[in-house]
Amino acid sequence: MIFALMMSVQMLQAEPLNKDSKNNDKKEVKLTEEEQAQVDEMKARLDEIKAMDFANMSREEKKEIREELKEMKAVAREGGKGIYLSVGAIIIIILLLILIL
Repeated sequence: MIFALMMSVQMLQAEPLNKDSKNNDKKEVKLTEEEQAQVDEMKARLDEIKAMDFANMSREEKKEIREELKEMKAVAREGGKGIYLSVGAIIIIILLLILIL
């Protein structure tokens, strides 16, 4: 039963939301002026970090930069504002539902 479930999940394919669009590669996201300013600031800070010489830094400075990058990554992920589930998580949820019901 588990094998059949795994095989059926692999056969699923998602269709694009907008079939009429010729450019289905990426959805264009409209940002407000504030969000665009924040994105520009983050890009500028990332360029500064890439240009830094990490060999001359102390452990504390490197740790602060890593934490800053993690915060920036979290902010960037919030932009999607979606819930993402892996295939494994979906299988576990389905199996739990089958066992409970």
